[in-house]
This record gives sequence, structure tokens and C-alpha cells, in this order.
Amino acid sequence: MNHEPGRANAPAGAPDRIAIRGISARGFHGVLAHERRDGQDFGVDLVLWVSTAAAAGSDDLADTVDYGALGVDVAAVVSGEPVRLIETLAERVADRCLADSRVQAVEVTVHKPQAPIPVPFDDVTVTIHRSRV
Repeated sequence: MNHEPGRANAPAGAPDRIAIRGISARGFHGVLAHERRDGQDFGVDLVLWVSTAAAAGSDDLADTVDYGALGVDVAAVVSGEPVRLIETLAERVADRCLADSRVQAVEVTVHKPQAPIPVPFDDVTVTIHRSRV
């Protein structure tokens, strides 16, 4: 792992990052019956560790991760099959990101701002790191 300042958790050989913040979709995830019945909005932030050298050289979208298409795919995961825990949802999103062989590692943060917590709060998040290594 590369431990340069600002490069936390970057795998060796993947010095570049692509970040997508604030992907939003409605999902029916949760432990409680009303969460699974009524649904709620979830947010997802991604950091992908990839080499962007080929894309920088060619200036061709085919040589990098198409973050527009990935955003659509991640929203589909969030709005797809319900799970009880956002930890499980984060894992499914990470699996989707790593399905692109150019992605060497990913950090996924799932936001559940409408979680059923009986005190005032701003957000609940789960962040996971997954890599090919």
C-alpha cells in the first residue's frame, strides 16, 4: 500500500483516483418493516483507484472508467434488491465497481440520512475499502 500524504489506502501501481460523490437513489433497505415497505433515499460516494495514464495519452473514454455509466449502475444497485444492512449494500456497490478490471481498489461510502434513530442526527454512513490485492 502507498502511504503518501493524501494517498491513504492506494494500492501500489494505482497512483490515480477517480471520485464520484453524491450518487442518489431510492432504496428499500433496512431492518425495520417500514423501511422495506416505504423506502428512503440513499447516497453513495466512490473513490476508485485506477491508472489514468492510458486515457490521458489517448484522450479516449474507452481507456478509462466511464463514471457516467458507473453512476447509473451504482444507482441501480441501490434501487435494486433490498438488503437489511447498509454494510451489505456497500459490499454490493464495491463488487460492481471492481467488475471493471481497470479498477484496482475502491472506497465506497453509503449514506442513510433518514435512518431510524430516535435522536437528532445528520447522517449515518458506512465506508468500506475493497481491492484486488
